[in-house]
Parts: sequence; structure tokens; C-alpha cells
Amino acid sequence: MLAMLALLWLALGLALILTPWLELWETNYFVYTYPALGLVVRSPYIRGAVTGLGVLDVLLSLEAIRHWTSSVVTRN
Repeated sequence: MLAMLALLWLALGLALILTPWLELWETNYFVYTYPALGLVVRSPYIRGAVTGLGVLDVLLSLEAIRHWTSSVVTRN
């Protein structure tokens, strides 16, 4: 169960790192529906904050995987 959760965190973190720098970030339904949101979304500060959140998420997932593997090794 912990391994699945850690892999989910890892995938979410990688998505948060990569998505703000793709074209998909600027061309989506919400940006077209709410033009003021486009100004916020295109800000490099917002992109950096989302990327930083992704980095933290990846680090948490790696720590969870490390903790899980060390507990499996000491269990025997």
C-alpha cells in the first residue's frame, strides 16, 4: 500500500514539474474561459512555484520509498 502511494506521489510530482513548461499549460479550457487567469498562469513565478511543489512531492515520494525499503529489509 505504501509503495503504491509513493509511486502515485512520484508520478504527481513529475507531472507538476513538467506541466507548467509545456504548451498545454497555456492553452487549455480555463485560460480561454477566464482571460484574467491567463495572465496569472503565464507568470514565471507561478510556474516556478508549481515546479517547486513538484520537486517537494518527488522528494517526499523518494523518502517514502527509502523508508519502505529499509523497513522491509529489517523486517526479516
